[in-house]
Amino acid sequence: MSISKRNALSAIPADLPGREELIERLAGADRVRVERIVSHGHASPVGFWYDQDETEWVMVVSGRARLRFETDDHTIDLAQGDHLTIPPHARHRVDWTDPDEPTVWIAVFF
Repeated sequence: MSISKRNALSAIPADLPGREELIERLAGADRVRVERIVSHGHASPVGFWYDQDETEWVMVVSGRARLRFETDDHTIDLAQGDHLTIPPHARHRVDWTDPDEPTVWIAVFF
């Protein structure tokens, strides 16, 4: 078994390929997965809503973002250290991420 240290704030590309978010699986087993997501001015496409079968816990490690929830057109602004739990089928979208600096998220799906 090889154990190695990594840093969630390192190896962030200056330019994200294809202008899409960078999504990396950091860990997981069975029905749990942990991802690092890097956004830089990204938002969900107009009219697109995530509608997931699983619960998602998400934290902004650095940067800033805004999530929009379909119910009541409710938005939540997130800054460094902010986190929340999104229940299954809570339709939501990424409304905005900081265009001036990368936003690094850690997401746990279970």
